[in-house]
Amino acid sequence: MTNEGERVSKMKTVDKEISIGELAKKLEMSQRTIRYYEEIGLLNSIKRVEAGRRVYTDEDLRRLKLIKRLKIMGMTLSEMQELEAMWTIEKSTDKVLRRLLELMGNHLRKIDDRITDLDILKNEIMEYQKRINSKIGG
Repeated sequence: MTNEGERVSKMKTVDKEISIGELAKKLEMSQRTIRYYEEIGLLNSIKRVEAGRRVYTDEDLRRLKLIKRLKIMGMTLSEMQELEAMWTIEKSTDKVLRRLLELMGNHLRKIDDRITDLDILKNEIMEYQKRINSKIGG
């Protein structure tokens, strides 16, 4: 049996507030980048305290981690803004997820094309090395 205090603390899910400096350090991201994401609408409702100082929550941290992952996958900021706008306007998870799948598919095709181009380049370099080695007796 749990006591009342434990039950109440489990019910509360108050996010710890952290400064932009702490957030930037955790994410290995510049403070300017975080502010920019806020300016373009990828981070919403940032709380301000004490003379306008920004404070961030665990939810902001999760959102920025997602943005980092989407960037690594090759998604542009404008594509992320499109998904954000779609969610804000329609509140449709299914529609947003379908669009995200479409964008990921596009990026996979681009990656495959790039891999093909790099394989061709690799083979050309290897062939060039063979020619050079044969000329110098290697």
